[in-house]
Parts: sequence; structure tokens; C-alpha cells
Amino acid sequence: MKYAKDFFLQESAFLFGTFTTVLFYLFSDVLLAGLAPDLKTVALFLWIFATMLWCSFGVVRHADFLAEQLGEPYGTLILTLSVISIEVSLIASIMLSGANEPTLARDTMFAVLMIVLNGMVGITLLIGGLKHREQHYNLQGAKAFLAVLVTLSVLTLVLPKVTVSTPLPTFTPYQEVFFATITILLYGVFLGIQTVRHKGLFLQPGERAQTPHRAAESEAGKRVDHLEVRSVLYHAVLLLLTMLPVVLLSKKLALFVDFGIEGMGAPVALGGLIIAILVLTPEGIGALHAARANQLQRSVNILLGSALATIGLTVPAVLTISLVIDRYVELGLNDVETLLLLLTLAVSALTFTGGRTNILQGALHLVLFFAYVFLIFNP
Repeated sequence: MKYAKDFFLQESAFLFGTFTTVLFYLFSDVLLAGLAPDLKTVALFLWIFATMLWCSFGVVRHADFLAEQLGEPYGTLILTLSVISIEVSLIASIMLSGANEPTLARDTMFAVLMIVLNGMVGITLLIGGLKHREQHYNLQGAKAFLAVLVTLSVLTLVLPKVTVSTPLPTFTPYQEVFFATITILLYGVFLGIQTVRHKGLFLQPGERAQTPHRAAESEAGKRVDHLEVRSVLYHAVLLLLTMLPVVLLSKKLALFVDFGIEGMGAPVALGGLIIAILVLTPEGIGALHAARANQLQRSVNILLGSALATIGLTVPAVLTISLVIDRYVELGLNDVETLLLLLTLAVSALTFTGGRTNILQGALHLVLFFAYVFLIFNP
């Protein structure tokens, strides 16, 4: 009885997410028929959005438990891949079931980069700097993140605007195959560096790497966030199960995104911003907690890893879906977005090439984030 009660309390996100998913799939015709700009539509959207957000927090919680047991950088990598998998599922669902929004994937990836590299990095460095004045991180690890991130961001979000094979900021089918392949290959090489060959570059300066076995032993019997740490298998299975409602409900959320963009005349980029906020909120809170605890390297791994995984995993997925269903996607940013992206990458390079940070860097990134949000509604 006590075990059942503990399970209900600890896995309430998964249980409520499962209930909501079953309800919206069984009674979809009743609940989602005739969407209109009224209170019912707003309530249903908030219900689905809040449920998916709650489940996302559940996914992050299990990823954090795995991080405690497996040690770095494996734990952060699990967290990053889990969160980006949700992002890819959301974009794929909208591409497969929604109206043709050729810029949605681009807008979502751009929103993730702006939120992570400016909003989350800004508030993390600002809060960390206010509490600890200066914080240190592994310079070589940050430079590795940025080198791959700058390369893939420019190749996939800037280059399509200036290629001449198509009149639109898109790739030809042959270009899609080529850039999807090199993107996933380069990201795979980076993961090999991060987890096997040079994993020491992604640890807090002075910290020694632990094997998964030693990390699990050192964490045995501990409690994280007042919840008991169970076996690696338990948390891995519950992580996947808690992610499932998010993936399934993403198809229903796509209906609201399409309605908001087409039926209510909302900015197209707002759809990408909504998806990015849903995906990144739990991860951003984790990065902020790490910075407050003066573990800036974990924040760097989470934030830069999330930005890199967005490009490394989302671009190949989107281009593959585009080829399979014969639906073109526009990856090239417009001139204003290109300028914001290049400025963000330049400022990020300056921020993460000194080995230490303070509140000034946080303020710079927040200014860029506020400029991005303002230009969505007043381009």
C-alpha cells in the first residue's frame, strides 16, 4: 500500500498525462470539434499545454535521477536528448497532421536558439553572478560546443537563404539529403568526443570523471528533491513512459497551433515560440539550479548541449520528413533573424571563451533575448 501511494505521488505527472491522453483520443471529436476564439478553446489549449509541461518536468526529473546515478557527462546528455526528442515529436506531429506551415520547423529551431543562448544563458549567468560574483567552467568543453554549433547553425539556417538552386530559402532534395547526412554525422562525432574520447572536457574544472558503476554506488540510498532514487532501469522506463503522453498529445496541440496561426492571424513565429517554451522550461530551471549551486559547467552542458542538439537532431528529422511526405520546408532565416543569430553566436563566443563569467555577460544575452521577443510582434 505504501509503495502504491509513493508511486502515485511521485509519478502523478505520468498518471495525469496518461489520463489526459486517453481522454483526448477517445473523445477527440467532441472536445476538439469546431475550434473558435472562445473560452472553451482557451481552456482546452491550457489543459493540453499544462499537461505536456507537467510531463516534461517529470521527464527531466527522471533524467536528473539518471544523471545522479550515471555521472557526468552522461546524465546531462540524457536530459538533453530527452528534451529535444519532445521538440522533434512536436514539430513532426504538426508537419504530418497540421496545415502546411513551411517555416514552423525553422521558427521553432530559431526560437530554441534565442531562448537558450540568450534568455536562459542570460538569466543563468545573471543569477549565478549575483550570488557568486564570478563562476568558472571548462573552457575547452564550451569551445567544442560552440565550434559545432556555429558550423551547423550557419549551414542549416543561413545558407538556404543564399543558395540559388531554388527561388525560396529552401534546399533541393539532393541538398536536403546531403545536409541532413552531414549534420547527423557531425553531431555523432561530437557525442563521441563528449562521452568517450574527451569527456573530461565537459566536467567542472577540478572534478574527476566517475564511471557509471562508481556514480551509482556513491548515490545509493540518497534522495533527490526529497524523492527516493531507484534503480537505473526504473528511471529509464519511467522517463520513456512519461515522455509518451507528451509525444501523443503533440498531435492535439498541433490543432491549436494551426488554429492560432491561421484562424486568429497570430504571427507564424509565435507557434515556434510556444513549442520552444514548452520544451525548454524544465531544462532551463535545471540549468538555473545548477548555476545557483555554483556548478556552472552543468549549466553550460545543459544549455549549449540543448542548442546543439536542436540543430543536430531536428534538422535531419525535419528534412527526412520533408522528403518522405513531399512537403517543402523553409530553413533559411530572413534578414532580421539572420542578423540576430549571427550576433548571438558572436556574443556567445565572447562569453564562453574566457573560462569565467559574471553578470555583464548575463545582461548582454538578456538584451538580445528581449530584442528577439519584441521583433516577433513588431518586425
